[in-house]
Amino acid sequence: MDSTKQKQEQKKTVSFSSIPSERKINNASDCISFMQAGCELKKIRSNTRIYSRFFTLDLDLHALHWEPSKKDPEKAKLEISSLKEIRVGKNTETFRSCAVVDQICEDCSFSLIYGENYESLDLVASSADVANIWVTGLRYVTSHNKQILNLIDGNQNTLRTTWLHSVFDQNILGRNGIMLEDEAVKLIMQLSQGLKESKVRIKFRELQNDKGKLASWVTKEEFTDIYYDLCTRPEVYFLLVQISRNKEFLDAKDLMFFLETEQGMINATEEMCLDLIRRYEPSKQGQLNGNLSIDGFTRYLISPECNIFDPEHNKVCQDMTQPLSHYYINASHNTYVAENTSRSPSDLLGYVRALKLGCRCIELDVYDGPNEPVVSKRNNVTSPISFSNVIKVINQYAFVASEYPLIMCLRNHCSVGQQKIMAQKLKMILGNKIFTEPPNSTQSYLPSPEKLKGKIILKGKKLPQNFDLSEGDVTDEDEETEGSRSLTDTFFVSKRTIHLCRELSDLVTLCKTVQFSSFHNSMEKQKYWEMCNFSEPEARTLANEYPDDFVNYNKRFLSRVYPSHLGLESSNLNPQEFWNCGCQLVTINYQTPGPMLDLNIGWFRQNGCCGYVLRPAVMRDEVSYFNAYLKGIVPGSLPQVLHIKVISGQMFPKPRGSGTKGDVIDPYVYVEIRGIPADCAEVRTKTVHLNGENPIFDESFEFEINLPELVTVRFVVLDDDYIGDEFIGQYTIPYECLQSGYRHIPLHSFTGEEIELATLFIHIAITDRRGGGKAHRRGYSVRKGKNTIKYTMLRNTGIKVIDDTFKIAGQPLREAADIRENVQNAIVSFKEICALAPTANLTQCILTMSSRLLNNVNTSAVTLSMQDHYPYLEPMETLSDAQKKVLSSYDLVIHEARYLIDVADTLYDKIMQCWKSGLEFHRGVHQLAKKEGLKGAKISKALENFAWNITVLKGQGDLLKNAKNEAMENMKQIQTACISCGLSKSTSERARLKSK
Repeated sequence: MDSTKQKQEQKKTVSFSSIPSERKINNASDCISFMQAGCELKKIRSNTRIYSRFFTLDLDLHALHWEPSKKDPEKAKLEISSLKEIRVGKNTETFRSCAVVDQICEDCSFSLIYGENYESLDLVASSADVANIWVTGLRYVTSHNKQILNLIDGNQNTLRTTWLHSVFDQNILGRNGIMLEDEAVKLIMQLSQGLKESKVRIKFRELQNDKGKLASWVTKEEFTDIYYDLCTRPEVYFLLVQISRNKEFLDAKDLMFFLETEQGMINATEEMCLDLIRRYEPSKQGQLNGNLSIDGFTRYLISPECNIFDPEHNKVCQDMTQPLSHYYINASHNTYVAENTSRSPSDLLGYVRALKLGCRCIELDVYDGPNEPVVSKRNNVTSPISFSNVIKVINQYAFVASEYPLIMCLRNHCSVGQQKIMAQKLKMILGNKIFTEPPNSTQSYLPSPEKLKGKIILKGKKLPQNFDLSEGDVTDEDEETEGSRSLTDTFFVSKRTIHLCRELSDLVTLCKTVQFSSFHNSMEKQKYWEMCNFSEPEARTLANEYPDDFVNYNKRFLSRVYPSHLGLESSNLNPQEFWNCGCQLVTINYQTPGPMLDLNIGWFRQNGCCGYVLRPAVMRDEVSYFNAYLKGIVPGSLPQVLHIKVISGQMFPKPRGSGTKGDVIDPYVYVEIRGIPADCAEVRTKTVHLNGENPIFDESFEFEINLPELVTVRFVVLDDDYIGDEFIGQYTIPYECLQSGYRHIPLHSFTGEEIELATLFIHIAITDRRGGGKAHRRGYSVRKGKNTIKYTMLRNTGIKVIDDTFKIAGQPLREAADIRENVQNAIVSFKEICALAPTANLTQCILTMSSRLLNNVNTSAVTLSMQDHYPYLEPMETLSDAQKKVLSSYDLVIHEARYLIDVADTLYDKIMQCWKSGLEFHRGVHQLAKKEGLKGAKISKALENFAWNITVLKGQGDLLKNAKNEAMENMKQIQTACISCGLSKSTSERARLKSK
């Protein structure tokens, strides 16, 4: 989306201001002071009424008060000692039953659970910042007695303060405990990269004014206070306190819990966490004691280890042995053009850049030159490039970024004499890199990228197979001529011809260009080594009118789509539109920066930037049904929900083309989801005014994703108060490469370079549609009611023998859907009872549950009892009603998971047997339909429904298989979490407690 269009489509959102500078939160004492000063919160009642009340924490930290109230002032309060739990989000019955719950911000909501009956006081703050202050402060108050709270400044921050004091002492060189202001400014900038000198100096001026100082000397305490004020990111502080359970540093166990539950790291160990602490903690004391301060935690979060991009995708990680037609291939248009203008010169650097970026399909427009062919745009005689020099550059850079095959599109406009020179230069310079083996007529598909490693494949025109002459006529390869053609019902209008010599023709083997007429004609007559070019309008017409035929066509044949010439010659098309139909070679003008180039570059990062991305199975399987334009219906797909919380930004630069309005910006974040039409979405955050250094957004969004393998996510940072240019930075990432948890996103400039220090801080979670557990990349999902039927229902083909075969699968399909849904319902219910958000995982549920299952002497009232490898919890004493309720919910999770694991294999075998039996009819469906008396459109519908059924059976079988694997993994996760939370006791101890 270009900037102009974005500006027109943006919706202004309600904006709560972030914490003013005078309310900067650096520690627990700041939170408590803020609560004691008080602020307005909205009180939610079960009758759906909302009241604004002024809440304060009393000075002795014993009670919370609010006013105005009709109650006696002594009753309009909540004793701190009665608090059982402080919940974040809208996770109580009061919130869930509120009629306007959808209008209440999740991140601004929190609840205080109190009393023996677990009643709730449900509150909404004016911003997520204020909610975080109350949650953090109240958790501190309930975790520590007053005496300890009085020592917070002295003890909790010792680690950070001691480090800062030691740094100060090392730099004062014996000057009686003081430092020159200039030195202090320089030192703080060294300790916190990216801080502007002007901002640090302003802070020192404010300090001098407050204290009435005239001298430019700085004491150790002043240096520490200013560092705290400038270098504490409040959003990181709140996160650290939450993870550490109300400490102001993380130990190895805290960090391990964070890595496992939030960051999705498997097999984290304490030794690994100690190593991280040693690498990122700045203080020697913290390194020795195994403690990570907020400065070390901030350094870790912003390091490459917490990047949003999954490092597994930095190398080739997909199956490279499929036919070439089963991959999206990174393709360049007008590769020889260096700039994005219609009059831009030809340049060898265009080839260098494209090949270094992993491009696997490049173009050469070749014309007659004075002595040898030249590469140039049509009628551009001012800057042609020697054909020999182009081939030399291609030979040098062809396999620098990727070892997989390079397709070289020769658009030949030369005379026969110069064609022979072309062939001679190609053979002489490229040698045996050119793939010249004739196609194997016994095969049905192209060779794989793996088999073609290190080879250059020439795409172009070829003389007929049995043509004996040394030259002959073929149709011209001129895109401008092709673009002027119109698509009729069956044939394109005829094209003009050129003379082609045998020597050049023989170099074209696997990518012979032919003229497209219709899908029916291609499926009957086209050879697998033949391919077609489509202009942007032609491909769009086919995609809109025959989407499923286009997908089936692209299973066997390569399609190349090039941009329309109706607009600027170097403008870019939207590649997603044609990827959705399986088109492999969607050409992009690499010389034209912007959203479409960002999308293309981001998309091809997911397989080690090798230039090849494997298409989804539903677009590769010989018998399958896929239509990108059927809204929300992708049989056998993996629907998921992507949860994105945009937390904050760091060091945003001023837009490069912005006018003279000063250095201050008003940033906001735009999130775009691109994929099949049902998955596309665009949202924006509020605007944070006058803050580009650390704007706090704290906004959450949810996106339903029906076909994850075709989705990319784009984050764009824009200036809401701009002159001339609003673009600040962007980052585009394939859905399959997202890492869950708290992540920093490195922003890139309009021309693609990474912007130094500019990042977005976000939280990512992926669940199924109902929030039932963490969904795997290619995990499973749940659909309820009509949607479940829609995704699992088999269709009638009208051919009795086939319908009877498919009918056998009806019962196992329904049962498989039911048991998967029951597992998800149990997990969703367990999360709700634990008062956790849908994005929470089972480890977090166990942690919450274990705290509720404590008895009066603070020991667990239940114990882990492994029965047939399943983690049951056995009561050791009489439980309260609230404890019985949470334990019952836990038992249901284990029961439903166990049942699924027990029956999954039997159901899977039944479904897959029916799938195999159905596939046996594949070759004869057309003839069987005729025997049944079906004609015309009814035959087409029978073929479509047959493919649908095959896809449903294969997809539902895979979903069931994945469901069993995930259920088994959940049981292991629960067992480990129970042990970590101290719910595991020895056999003798269990017997002793039972008898007692």
